[in-house]
Amino acid sequence: MALADRANEYIDREEPWKLKKQPEKAAELRDVCTVALNLYRQLIVYLAPVLPKLAEHSQRLLGASFDSWSAAQEPLLGTAVGEFEHLMQRVDPKKLEAVVAATRDAVTDADAAKASAVAASLTPPAAVAASVELPADDGAALESEPLASECSIDDFAKVDLRVARVLSAEAIKEANKLLKLTVSLGGGTTRTIFAGIKAAYTPESLVGRLVVVVANLAPRKMKFGTSEGMVIAAGPGASEVYVLAPDSGAKPGQRVH
Repeated sequence: MALADRANEYIDREEPWKLKKQPEKAAELRDVCTVALNLYRQLIVYLAPVLPKLAEHSQRLLGASFDSWSAAQEPLLGTAVGEFEHLMQRVDPKKLEAVVAATRDAVTDADAAKASAVAASLTPPAAVAASVELPADDGAALESEPLASECSIDDFAKVDLRVARVLSAEAIKEANKLLKLTVSLGGGTTRTIFAGIKAAYTPESLVGRLVVVVANLAPRKMKFGTSEGMVIAAGPGASEVYVLAPDSGAKPGQRVH
């Protein structure tokens, strides 16, 4: 799923649906689609043992075999793509509810008793969480940086946290701690942010990542330029800095509530 997220980020960034409308960018569109199909192929190689039907249909589409792990090592080039057919369908909530309702109506008292016995044998979520061996979280971090004074929901609402994508990152030679980031909030809106994370991240490791930024922070003029926001991170500092990232599916510009 993490690899699929990275593939989706690539597609979102390259926007082939826009390239399609520009005849002069036909070659670029071809290259983007080639990369996209190869990313898909690589995912199916990994999924083939558990989704053999999907692998079989994908083989007809791409004219390539998925019967060996080594198929993921070399890109597929110079082959014709077959006629497109839907390989999967999204679950229709209405149809799913209809199946559940029909099943519920068909259950007899005996079936209900069996279902109750099975349900009773299942560990509830709370018990599952409690039975997992969790790490012992010490209080060192909280002790070194105590909780701030209480604020109201109105105070919190003044801080506009947004999902952003890192478009570029570069080290500031004259600064020991700073990286210069250009982030996208979507729709062509970008911000330049100087973040004190140089000891923890290389610039190339950040490009393409989704981060959370304070989007309405007043601009701050610095020796190296003007910082137009703040990247949210945890940790005491230096090399122990951990940039926060939204969960899979989040998109640049979405507000963090």
